[in-house]
Order: sequence, then C-alpha cells, then structure tokens
Amino acid sequence: MAQPLLECHGLSLERRLSQVSARVLPGQLIHIIGPNGAGKSSLLAVIGGLLRGEGNITLLAKPLSQWRGAELALRRAYLHQQVSPYAAMPVFQYLALHQPANVSEAQVDSTVDYLADALSLNDKMARPLNRLSGGEWQRTRLAAVLLQVWPAINPQARLLLLDEPAASLDIAQRVALDALLLELTTAGLGVLVCAHDLNHSLQHANDVWLMSGGKLVFQGAAQEVMRPALLSPVFGVDFTLLQAGERPWLFAHDERRSAALVPYPNL
Repeated sequence: MAQPLLECHGLSLERRLSQVSARVLPGQLIHIIGPNGAGKSSLLAVIGGLLRGEGNITLLAKPLSQWRGAELALRRAYLHQQVSPYAAMPVFQYLALHQPANVSEAQVDSTVDYLADALSLNDKMARPLNRLSGGEWQRTRLAAVLLQVWPAINPQARLLLLDEPAASLDIAQRVALDALLLELTTAGLGVLVCAHDLNHSLQHANDVWLMSGGKLVFQGAAQEVMRPALLSPVFGVDFTLLQAGERPWLFAHDERRSAALVPYPNL
C-alpha cells in the first residue's frame, strides 16, 4: 500500500470535533459528508492548518506544526467555504497571487489558460473581482486554488482541500470541476471535499467520511458508506437506494409528509 500523504490521530476541537482519526492516500478523492454542524468544515480547517486543535497531524510523515508557511503552501491548497470578493483587482491579478514561486512565465500562462478555459473564465480575466457574479467568483476562486497545486507547475503539490467547491456552479461547470479533480488524483494528489450532494458523492468519490456531532462515525469506500442503514440515522430522514441505468441513486423521503421518493438533495 502507498504511504499516506496525510494522517491524523485523535483530532479534537472544543465543541466542534471529537477524537477524529483518518488518513489520505495518494490519488484518493474523499468526500466529507454529514448534516449541518457535523464538523465537516472544522475538520478540513484543522487538517489544513488553519485551526489548531488537539491531536496529531502529519503531512508527508512530518508533523503539520513543523511545516513553515511557504513550504506548506507548496504542498497543500485550501478553499474556504465562503469568502466575499475583497478588492477591485482584476481576475488575472488575483490568480497571479496564487501561482507557485520560481516558475517560468510561459508555464504559468499556459496553466492559467488551461484552467480558465476549463472553468469558462477566458472572458472574465480583466473583470474586477467585485463585479463578478456569485458563480463567476466561485470559479475564479477554484482556478486560483487549482493553480497553486497544479502538477505541471508545482510538482511538490500533494493535497487539495475544498470546502463546498460546487456552490454556485451550474451543471456544466460542475462537470468541468469533476474533470479537473480527476486530473489531480490521476497525478497522485489527494483531494478532500466537504460535500452536500449525496448522489454526487456516491457516484464520484473514491472514499467517504461520514460525520455526525463532531465525530467521524463511518469511513470507507463510497458504496460502503453511502447506504441507507448508515445515512438515515445521521441525517434524520429515510433513504432508499435504487438502481437507475448503470448507477445507484439515493432517494430521500419523509414518511410524515409524503410517501413519494425524492432524489437527494432536492427534498
């Protein structure tokens, strides 16, 4: 088995996390799921070094606390759940703030062009951040965090942490993001995603961490964790797993209101 990129043991954070232990392997796409307040964002922030909790975290077999800021930024990138545009700088300048150091201008330009094309940002590069729509700003943030760890210009990158990256994205943009994340995992990076769309997690994640009340209650392969018997007690609704075509789908239903099955998350 490959050596873990990241290992955490007994992570705790007052009123948010309790004794969380897990690891991330090269090439893994892991979705962290659970109801609101389960501790998903807190766990991602502790793993990323943005919050300091109790317990041990090692990145590439080195304690996270021993990584200097610049070194850590070359190995992992982190996308916050919600950040408002904070300046009138143009998109291209914002992206430049996230490029790795000591990379040729031609290599950076090529990667920026690739990411901008994939995320439909080509015609937004000169637009000020504070004049972007919600979806445009989210795609700009995604392009920036991907630029930070894109293997073609940063071979030291190992880990990408994303807190609800699909927020404000339409279906085509979501498909584009899935394709970009597949490129990263194929290159050997580990990707951790806080997610709310259970069917998307079922169909795209390699592994799933299910959280409830600050605890990591189940972890394993997506199809092992994404089962009604495990999900229903955590989310407080009844789930049914059905096969449609070649894919399984989770349906949620509330017996108190209707017997109709509704595809999650559109309850």
